[in-house]
Amino acid sequence: MVPELRDAGDFEAKSLNEGDLAQDEPDLPPEYCQYKDEGCDLADSCLACPFPQCVYEQPRGRQRWLKKLRDREISRLFISQGKGVKELALMFGVSPRTVQRALKNALEARTKREGDTFE
Repeated sequence: MVPELRDAGDFEAKSLNEGDLAQDEPDLPPEYCQYKDEGCDLADSCLACPFPQCVYEQPRGRQRWLKKLRDREISRLFISQGKGVKELALMFGVSPRTVQRALKNALEARTKREGDTFE
């Protein structure tokens, strides 16, 4: 038997109101909570994390952060040491097109920061 729509609403209301947690129960201060701060592979503990928001809370957050870090390093090596696109591609294990894309994005970000435009 498939429950009717009103039955589902009644079930939600009951489960929320009659759950294990009381609605008027206050949230405990941190000193009264048993929380083991184990950190992650990016920081030893959550309290010592350099990020304002946990990268694991965002979709593909760690992957995006690592990609941004890689792209910054590609840009730095291209500008400061004069490395070529093919050489950078071999160093980072990516295609030359990926290196070109990273350099293009770095150039666009730089011009956006400085207020320059392409004309």
